[in-house]
Amino acid sequence: MAVTSEIVATYKAPGRVMARLMSDGPREDRALAILLGACVVMFIATWPNASREAFLTGQEPQMLMAARLFGVVFVLPLLLYVIALISHGMLRLFGGQSTGYRTRIALFWALLAASPLALLVGLAGGFIGPGLETRLTGAIWFAAFAWFWIAGLRQAGWGETR
Repeated sequence: MAVTSEIVATYKAPGRVMARLMSDGPREDRALAILLGACVVMFIATWPNASREAFLTGQEPQMLMAARLFGVVFVLPLLLYVIALISHGMLRLFGGQSTGYRTRIALFWALLAASPLALLVGLAGGFIGPGLETRLTGAIWFAAFAWFWIAGLRQAGWGETR
């Protein structure tokens, strides 16, 4: 199935999508592609806010973009691998029978599936600026991300599809 179709299906039934992703067996190439795709979309989501910040402060937009590129595309994946390792340990601590790959794919897919909402957060930050609306869209993004990640961890650890 196409990635966009899987993202839409994740909003309806995240556990079923995770079951399909995990049924192919461990594919680190797929996990890395999902992670990098999510990070690139997250980087694109920062563009409107960086443009606004550059306009308001008089900074060079290229410097802001370069800093965000480094942070989101190069540093964030490393941090996400560490978070996946910690969540794998926590999952095993609570009796889950997951593998490291399944825990990683749950986190990485949750980030990619919630990335359309991250684009909305970026637009709100760029057009409206800091305020209630931007925080509200950020909270919606985080809620969707947490929902997808928890559903993925349940599927990874206990095989529960919802």
